Amino acid sequence: MKVIKCTSRKTGCKKCDLREKDMDEIVAALKSGELVVYPTDTLYGVGADPFNENAVKKVYIAKNRPFDMPLSIAVSNEKMMESIAVLNGNARKLIRKFLPGPLTILLTKKPNLPDILTSGSNQIGVRIPDHPFALRLIDKFGPITSTSANLHSHPDPVEASVAQKDLKGHIGICVDCGKTKLAEPSTIIDVSEGIVEIIRKGVVSQEQIENALR
Repeated sequence: MKVIKCTSRKTGCKKCDLREKDMDEIVAALKSGELVVYPTDTLYGVGADPFNENAVKKVYIAKNRPFDMPLSIAVSNEKMMESIAVLNGNARKLIRKFLPGPLTILLTKKPNLPDILTSGSNQIGVRIPDHPFALRLIDKFGPITSTSANLHSHPDPVEASVAQKDLKGHIGICVDCGKTKLAEPSTIIDVSEGIVEIIRKGVVSQEQIENALR
């Protein structure tokens, strides 16, 4: 595992100034089917090409995650989200209120996503992380998997060292930007059928969501 440390990690990573050479190396690793650990505003994530079934399988194996537990995807903007999922009115309200930010939205997936990613379900969880490195990477590469960079059921990876320990031997590159800003998981909300249901409590509260949808 190669570790790339962000030069602005001590200042809170307000903007990504990682060398273009390093970015190109990370993108090349993803294109070749390797796994990359990357920082978000909530936790460190495992990034893989979601359209590459072998790469997605590697994510499950690395995390020792049951194959019947779907993975989420990170994108960098609403247009990219619409390329992989069906957006309804409630989804657009939440996107424009909370994203980029700590909210994962469950939507009806489009047929271009492989079934292994969603465990055969017609739903996909999508988020836009509020982190300059993650957004820069996704802008350059496209959608990537967004699942916590730890072994299944282990403590949340709020620092890169957790991911390095848990996923050693499975990761090509780990980008270390210091402790994550929020240090807790995103809220997961299902709006795939238009009805709103909170699946996992997280940073964004139910009250905030209800207010945004009024």
